[in-house]
Amino acid sequence: MINKDNVIEILKTVFDPEIPVNIWDLGIVYNIEITENNDIIITMTMTAPNCPISEMILDDVKASLSNLEGVNDIKINLTFDPPWSPDMMSEEAKLQLGLF
Repeated sequence: MINKDNVIEILKTVFDPEIPVNIWDLGIVYNIEITENNDIIITMTMTAPNCPISEMILDDVKASLSNLEGVNDIKINLTFDPPWSPDMMSEEAKLQLGLF
């Protein structure tokens, strides 16, 4: 069965190639919705609106989530509201990047 915890675990395996932190701990995933027919809808942002690798990250998210058993469809809503800031990172990510 697909649930939010399964999705989060998979998102923790997707990394921004420019920052050695997974996208979940980076704080760029704003919302996860799982519909009754096992569609996964992710609302996320990038660290910058003109991120040159945004398509690569979005493709990695879709490819990783498609490995979840029972997934019907994956939709990603890309938003820049609110804009990402380093304050959105997990404590672990901040430690990893030496921001403390």
